[in-house]
Amino acid sequence: MAEKQKILYVQTSGTDTPERLYAPFILGATAAAMGIEATIYFVIKGVTVVKKGEAEKIKLGSFPSLKEVMNQAIKAGVKLQVCEQSCLLLGIDKGQFIKESKIVGAATLNDLLLDADAVLSF
Repeated sequence: MAEKQKILYVQTSGTDTPERLYAPFILGATAAAMGIEATIYFVIKGVTVVKKGEAEKIKLGSFPSLKEVMNQAIKAGVKLQVCEQSCLLLGIDKGQFIKESKIVGAATLNDLLLDADAVLSF
């Protein structure tokens, strides 16, 4: 059996730019439905997106809340990884993130990039 294809979405935009936050979750859930392994790596201000209570505050137009879209992606199997160094940079404690996210080091991003069949940044 062939190895599953992998897509990495790198989220650098934070809650201060809500129009840039939906795409990785929608595309990630779509990839998972297509049988592709999808991971979203949150770095720099992107880590604010998975901070507890933040996604519930974001709703654009007729779209569901970001939290609803995020939950759909998680349910589909999209992995959420948070850059530990970005947490330190922004002064956000590791315990302030949603339970579905995993705090990882910078080397993890390099590994994910090298292993991915495709990379998209937001």
